[in-house]
Amino acid sequence: MAEIGIFVGTMYGNALLVAEEAEAILNEQGHRARVFEDPQLADWQPYQEGYALVVTSTTGQGDLPDSIVPLYQGIHDKLGHQPKLRYGVIALGDSTYSHFCGGGKKFDQLLQEQGAQRIGEVLMIDASEDPEPETVSSPWVEQWGALLK
Repeated sequence: MAEIGIFVGTMYGNALLVAEEAEAILNEQGHRARVFEDPQLADWQPYQEGYALVVTSTTGQGDLPDSIVPLYQGIHDKLGHQPKLRYGVIALGDSTYSHFCGGGKKFDQLLQEQGAQRIGEVLMIDASEDPEPETVSSPWVEQWGALLK
């Protein structure tokens, strides 16, 4: 089974709740998942040839929450090409704002540019439609975890 780092960017705790639920589901499937609440580049590096799940909300004008910005910047500035990385993204946002799920989209774009292989589609959760995001994320995580080797 896979070792999975779950990297969280949260403002009010919803992304962390989704990440902790994902951790439980993936571990129940036999994987070894671990949540990083204030992720740094050093937390990411052991997973570069494995699996990463990014769970992030969106702030301001489609920006990443402060808690995950150091990781994003570190990946952008120091890592470059990551062709062996396989990853997923769960993006939380609110469709009443113009930059819906911009934080997750930004992270996905960075990893795509670095040659990482996304597993499945980016899950975009709309706070105005789904006030309890884990009800949407949990089935997605179950399917995503089943795709891992």
